[in-house]
Amino acid sequence: MLQIIEVNTKKELNQFIDFPHELYKTDPNYVPEIRMGQKDVLNKKKNPFFQHSDAAYYMAKNEKGQIVGRIAAINNTNYRKHWNEEYGFFGFFDAIDDKKVAELLFKTAFEWLQTKGLKGIYGPMNPSTNDTCGTLIEGFDKPPYLMMTHNFSYYDDLIKSTGMEKSMDLLSYYLDKKKIPERMIRLTKGIEERLNKQGITFRQANFKDIKNEAPRIREIYNQAWDENWGFVPMTEAEFEHLVNDLKTVTIPDLVYIVEDKGKPVAFSASLPNLNEIIINFDKGKLFPFNVLKLINAPKKVRSIRVLTLGLKKEYRNMGIDACLYTKIYDACVKHDWDGGEASWILENNIMMNRALINMNAEVFKRYRIYKYSF
Repeated sequence: MLQIIEVNTKKELNQFIDFPHELYKTDPNYVPEIRMGQKDVLNKKKNPFFQHSDAAYYMAKNEKGQIVGRIAAINNTNYRKHWNEEYGFFGFFDAIDDKKVAELLFKTAFEWLQTKGLKGIYGPMNPSTNDTCGTLIEGFDKPPYLMMTHNFSYYDDLIKSTGMEKSMDLLSYYLDKKKIPERMIRLTKGIEERLNKQGITFRQANFKDIKNEAPRIREIYNQAWDENWGFVPMTEAEFEHLVNDLKTVTIPDLVYIVEDKGKPVAFSASLPNLNEIIINFDKGKLFPFNVLKLINAPKKVRSIRVLTLGLKKEYRNMGIDACLYTKIYDACVKHDWDGGEASWILENNIMMNRALINMNAEVFKRYRIYKYSF
């Protein structure tokens, strides 16, 4: 008989974090989450997300006491305020291929959200669209890139068996350095020269002045995506927390800020694909030796992930986004990276999808967000 356990103790939280390692032990494309990072995300005292929102974590156990699934029910207050929609999220869902397990986990999450007065649920969000999200539904033959999700192909059926339906798909594009049209590289160089004459300049982020750089980037971030489906503005504490994490895993060549006469108007941030190394870490443990393997990671990996690229609304359709992609291309040439993933892109984001297709990028993974109304 199945039973639900709410995570309340340190031991239970460790079990919640470790369950995927056992579940995916036979999957050659599984990349473990860094254990310290997962503890940080789920810790309600450390993660700034929980300064304004709440969540409950649950595990399902079978009659032998073995963990067979997990889920988080998430009440994202800032999402509700931003969109004026009384919906919660689910996240951190993993389970064996058993619809009864999935149905029990989701029933528990639904009930918790209903006690908060919510009318429905989106997911998976871990715990919001500013974090990892989506269920992989296409592209199971390759490992995920850094900060992207991975799951078995049966997850789509499990989730739909609970009554949830598709809400939005998220696309991952592969950019092959060798396939980017030379004419586009030449064209964007000319566009950048023209923009410079107008006072619009491109520069690398100053990692030594990250205290002042972070607010500039956050301003762009919150304005650039404000109208995008599912977007939730990041608080100052959330963004500072994210920047402090990311600056330890990327390099200045991969982070650019665009300014109009000194005013920040666009930016892009990419990351070396550390998953090429982390895939070999037992249960995502960094210590005592794995941390050393990440120190020179940018010199060891063959690919990058374009994490985010955004422009304030009034600066779109000026070629700035193409110029930023050229900066990323230049970094790939300089560091001898083969290319990388641009993700994730909303399926209805016509401008971004068109820009990537024009660079001969190809969709190679698709992720899904589901919805259910109570």
